[in-house]
Amino acid sequence: MAKVYAFLADGLEEVECLAVVDVLRRSGVEVTLVSVTGDRKVIGSHGIELVTDALFDDVDPDVSDVLFLPGGMPGTNNLKAHKGLRAAVECANKQGRRIAAICAAPSILGSMGLLKGRTATCYPGFEDQLTGVSYTSQGVVTDGNITTGRGLGFALDMGLELIRLLQGPQQAQKIAAAIQYNWK
Repeated sequence: MAKVYAFLADGLEEVECLAVVDVLRRSGVEVTLVSVTGDRKVIGSHGIELVTDALFDDVDPDVSDVLFLPGGMPGTNNLKAHKGLRAAVECANKQGRRIAAICAAPSILGSMGLLKGRTATCYPGFEDQLTGVSYTSQGVVTDGNITTGRGLGFALDMGLELIRLLQGPQQAQKIAAAIQYNWK
């Protein structure tokens, strides 16, 4: 079974995170919500309190198939400030494991130099932080082991793209049909 760690920090965009997590779990993917704050309770950018499954120090990011970074502000900056998370993302990239980031969160990958020479997308206004990237305004883009999404309106697409990558296109279409979503 595929394993995904979704990393949450105070100020995240709640629905970007939960829409992706929801479709992944519907498909049988094991998703763990991981707080980087030191507290299992995380407050989103719209004041919604989420309770995570684990704290960063209690998980081993190296055993995951995908590291998922939801966007939102100041959530993206809070994720970016976490040294352990940045080290886990760097390690996953070196190993060729999947990394996914949506909205402002691709700027974390851009600041780490992980998007150089790739095609990527992000929330409008963060393009300047995607150094060396061929920017596209597409909703969701996978280039190699990295998938980026433009924003909340593409959260279902991000989740379905991850299902496609982990379980195949037929499973992604099956989940899209089950949630009554016209995908691709």
